[in-house]
Amino acid sequence: MLLSYRMPREPSTPRITVWRKLKRLGVAQLGDGLVALPADARTREHLDWIADEILAAGGTAGVWLAQRTSLAQERRLAQTMAAARAAEYRAVLTEAEQARSLGEAERRRALRTLRAELRRIHRRDYFPPPERDTAQAAVDALHPDHHTEETA
Repeated sequence: MLLSYRMPREPSTPRITVWRKLKRLGVAQLGDGLVALPADARTREHLDWIADEILAAGGTAGVWLAQRTSLAQERRLAQTMAAARAAEYRAVLTEAEQARSLGEAERRRALRTLRAELRRIHRRDYFPPPERDTAQAAVDALHPDHHTEETA
């Protein structure tokens, strides 16, 4: 799915809001005002909503069902999206490793925060990289029951 759009520079708030929503969806930026997501009912619905929001803000928008012209092109797009998620998972892994040395209360807080972050990343993870499992395991290791088993 492609979303092609243009928004007025001012006011900037609608433009920033749209960009944040697109980022939360995990879009691949193909060019200025052109983003892509894998085609399914959920992504189409989200892009349609965002297109409506852009139109309401005085912009122009169109949602397109794209057809790849080469398998290599599709692979590059998937690799780009996977690399972006891999970086997010590495950041979670780093935070989980740092949280291991915290006291129990702080570790529990970190566990809740990192689980929520993993859920946000999973929602936009269309091509899961290997870092996904590593980050999940590191966050799971923060659970008190897991920690007790490790030290026993």
